[in-house]
Formats: sequence, C-alpha cells, structure tokens
Amino acid sequence: MGYGRPHPLQSFAPKYSTSRPNGDRMRIAQISPLTEAVPPKLYGGTERVIWWLTEELVALGHDVTLFASGDSSTSARLEAIWPRALRLDSSIRDPYALHMTMLELVRRQAGEFDILHFHLDYFPSPASRFLPASRNSFDQR
Repeated sequence: MGYGRPHPLQSFAPKYSTSRPNGDRMRIAQISPLTEAVPPKLYGGTERVIWWLTEELVALGHDVTLFASGDSSTSARLEAIWPRALRLDSSIRDPYALHMTMLELVRRQAGEFDILHFHLDYFPSPASRFLPASRNSFDQR
C-alpha cells in the first residue's frame, strides 16, 4: 500500500488488545447493510470496512456476530437475514422491509451483546429506544 501504512489485512492482534480488564472477550454485533455481501463481491466500501473490522475483532479473540446477507463470508458467526445481497436479487421489491426485519432480530438478541455496532445510517435511530441501556465503562466515572 505504500507510504508506511500497514496493509489493511495485517493483523494487529499481537500489538493491541481491546479485551476487558478482567480478560473476558467482548460480545460484539456488527450490523451491516444488506445491499452488498460482506466483503462485497462488487462495489461496497462500507461492507469492505465492516469485513476488515469484523475479521480483526475475531483475530483479537472477541465473540463477533455479523448480521448481513447470506452470501457474506466471515470467520465470525453469521446471522444471515436474506440468502444474498439485495442489490443482486431481482425478486426484492422493498429492501427496507428486510432491513426492518433485521433490526427487529437485533433488538430481540440485544441482551446477548456488549456492543451493537450499526453501519446503517439512520435506520437504527427509532429502534434505539427499545434497546437495553448502555453498559459502557466510560459512563461509570
């Protein structure tokens, strides 16, 4: 990549650790748009970043679940909402309905995670009031 920058797929696990002070692994949900697979087969900058982040979190030893399309490829646990990326599926008439279905699934499973990382623009905003309160250690000053 040049300019002294590490390759995006280079693992930083030996250098950095984001595990909790008590040594437990974090349970992290990565919630991806369903438009493209993770990583994307075609265009999809957001999905590529989600893939890099997810793979690195798994390499660091965290328990990661990726909510994405079924044609996604990951070393994390995959919660496939639809069999393939919506942009490549001509049978889809309303992609928003599937995103809302995914958000409901995330809401039902929210208690299983320490972190919910949404990559969905404004979609999760109305649903956030139904999610459990933050358990962020920064809030406990």
